[in-house]
Amino acid sequence: MRAYVIRRLLLVIPTVLVVSVVIFYLVDFLPGDIISAMRTADFGSTLDMSAIEEALGLNAPALTRYGRWLGVAPQADGEFSGILQGELGLSWWRRMPVLELLSTKWPVTLELGLLSLAISQIIALPIGIYSALRQDTWGDYLGRTFAILCISVPGFWLGTMVMVLPAIWWGYMPPIMLIPFTEDPIANLRMFIIPATILAMAMGGMVMRMTRTMMLEVLRQDYIRTAWAKGLKERVIVMRHALKNALIPVVTIIGIQIPFLIGGTVVIEQIFSLPGMGRLIVDAINQRDYPLISGTALLFTVVLVLVNLVVDLSYAYLDPRVHYG
Repeated sequence: MRAYVIRRLLLVIPTVLVVSVVIFYLVDFLPGDIISAMRTADFGSTLDMSAIEEALGLNAPALTRYGRWLGVAPQADGEFSGILQGELGLSWWRRMPVLELLSTKWPVTLELGLLSLAISQIIALPIGIYSALRQDTWGDYLGRTFAILCISVPGFWLGTMVMVLPAIWWGYMPPIMLIPFTEDPIANLRMFIIPATILAMAMGGMVMRMTRTMMLEVLRQDYIRTAWAKGLKERVIVMRHALKNALIPVVTIIGIQIPFLIGGTVVIEQIFSLPGMGRLIVDAINQRDYPLISGTALLFTVVLVLVNLVVDLSYAYLDPRVHYG
């Protein structure tokens, strides 16, 4: 197991390197640039655009700029500062280190993501298990209908309706002023619970369907029939014998959903005015702040790679027959 983990962690290095190339050049191909964004913001009459272009290094070839961002080519001042030196560059628009900006935003996105992930599993697993145990009953039909509804309804539409309709009908809007969890946990959760629930619905729908399918398959196995014949209680059969064997495909689905969860936070944070990484990267794209866009995307990549590693390691816990040599 230890050798497998070390090998996977070493593979993170070439993976991140390849992704960094893709991210840099995709961002470089975006239409427009920060000079155009500044002109749009009416800064063009007061700023020397050619001087800004030279100061930001935009007049250098793309390969040189990538080398500077990676940290293998010297900056204009002759110093080396890039990814290999533990830095993600300087935000062109805010004139702050990208890592410093991300350090103030990632707690919001992390809390939203973890809360939505927890809510989706709290809702999805019981409904999926119940639907499998009560197959073709009214409870099963309601559970399947709810799962399909969760998958079908777009999160951005539901979030917009939650913001707009209560304001029109009752004059109420969800709180949009961020209150740190350490200051007031109740007020903090009151702000996050609605966007987290909306974000959790699409994830929960897929998990419900997969849980029901896998539970039905496991419940038809011979060892489960033997457990029923021995007179074991339903709770013991489900929790001790059936559920653990049915969870491997479910865990895989959850791992696959993490990229969609990150994409969902971008939209939900915009709708509910949450000052997280999703909202930060949208502002960076509008402003053509390339170092901030690239740094945020690279951080998301590292998180996804580590999440996939955790998902793979969880297989050995769920099924003792799985060994990593």
